[in-house]
Amino acid sequence: MISSILYAALVFAVLVVVHEAGHFAMAKKVGVRVLRFSVGYPPKILGFRRGETEYSVGATPFGGYVRMLGDEVGEKPTPDEIKLYLHEIGLDLIGAAREHGAVLDGADFDDNLRMIADRLSSDPDRGGPARASVAVQSGNIALASSVPDAPTVPALALGPVAVIGRELKPDEALLINEVRAHPKVDDAIKELADRPPTVLIEAYCSRAFPTQSLGKRVLIVLAGPLSNIIFAPLLLTFVFMYGVPTLLPVVGKTTKDLPAAKAGLLTGDRITAVNGQLMDTWADFSKTVKAGDGSPVKLEIQRQQSGKSTNSTIVITPTRLDQKTIYGTNATSWVIGVQPSGDEITKRYGPISAVKEACETSVEMTVQMVVGIASIFSGSTPVKDALGGPIMIAQMAGQEAHRGLANLAMFTVMLSLELGIINLLPVPLLDGGHLLFFVFEGIKGKPLELRYREAMLQVGLFLLVALMAFVIFNDISRIVQG
Repeated sequence: MISSILYAALVFAVLVVVHEAGHFAMAKKVGVRVLRFSVGYPPKILGFRRGETEYSVGATPFGGYVRMLGDEVGEKPTPDEIKLYLHEIGLDLIGAAREHGAVLDGADFDDNLRMIADRLSSDPDRGGPARASVAVQSGNIALASSVPDAPTVPALALGPVAVIGRELKPDEALLINEVRAHPKVDDAIKELADRPPTVLIEAYCSRAFPTQSLGKRVLIVLAGPLSNIIFAPLLLTFVFMYGVPTLLPVVGKTTKDLPAAKAGLLTGDRITAVNGQLMDTWADFSKTVKAGDGSPVKLEIQRQQSGKSTNSTIVITPTRLDQKTIYGTNATSWVIGVQPSGDEITKRYGPISAVKEACETSVEMTVQMVVGIASIFSGSTPVKDALGGPIMIAQMAGQEAHRGLANLAMFTVMLSLELGIINLLPVPLLDGGHLLFFVFEGIKGKPLELRYREAMLQVGLFLLVALMAFVIFNDISRIVQG
């Protein structure tokens, strides 16, 4: 069971990275600042910062998130959000200065930011002991000096390029000047957050998620589910090139009183062709019979008798039969009443054939899942038969992993498609719920009122918690009932 849990955690980690990477990449593409990329939920086990983003691993598995600047529900930036933004700016400066050896690795945030502020200098002629401010002249930012009555920055102080490797941005210049004007960094940040200058608000809004255009926000939200859906054929391509276990068209047993048994088909018979079309796999054979719409099929079979191989032809007319689908529903299809023997080979595809087969398989699986989800909502499929939770997923992951790498990869493909499709459902807290908010915004010409969004998010949270409790209880019931 432990190995099953580990395999399930691995599969989920891959799918979470794929999903969140979609949000992350699109957010970066359109200019939104990403604060954190996390696999798993808090508490944080480990993490590191690269550029503007902290990458972390949480102790709570089976999930993850991308946190963007200002992605909380709100109409305008609050002082706390501005404080967070200023802290992120400070981390940017410290990271850039660390690459140039301008700060100490062991020092804390306040000490390092103070060190950067002390080492930066502007033109001495403009750097007298005046109040901190930002002067924008011909596109250049001039830093004023520090605290009133304090000595001017010594001649050994360096310019921004020497300290952080580039010129200061307007919001960074504001922060540095305010730090130089206050004895404590926290006081400087609080002063700017309580009375943010226009240039700071503009810088914040240019990088925050809620202030982006509707089209950009739609792209960011949509990118996550689409990444999972696109990931499926990509992974399948490598699986088909690596090799997949494939059932051979060999008869395992026939069902009494159905056409195959009546026609004399025997266990061990190999179907070599149907209506003159060569059959390489059991799937090809089954698909051909079902697609015939009840027309008689001519089977060319190879039979082993007394150590000798004989070839013969049998004509069988399929019959319509109600069968259980993988979703627990009844569906009528054309059958002849045979089951495979279980004999299989590893089938490998060339690059072009693998891409074609992967795309076709992904489309078929997607259609099946959409039909299955629709049948749950329509009531034709009992919910308890159709839904499984983390326990069932862990069991299936362990079973597929023991059957081989290709089987585990196919299981990952299935979950990736399910994750992408389910996240598009218009349920608050899911990506589809955010897209629903955007639809309302597009119709009204302005965002849905805050109180309505908050209420819908609370409903969505309740539904998801109730669903999780149900599927876990359902998994336990399956185990107890055997």
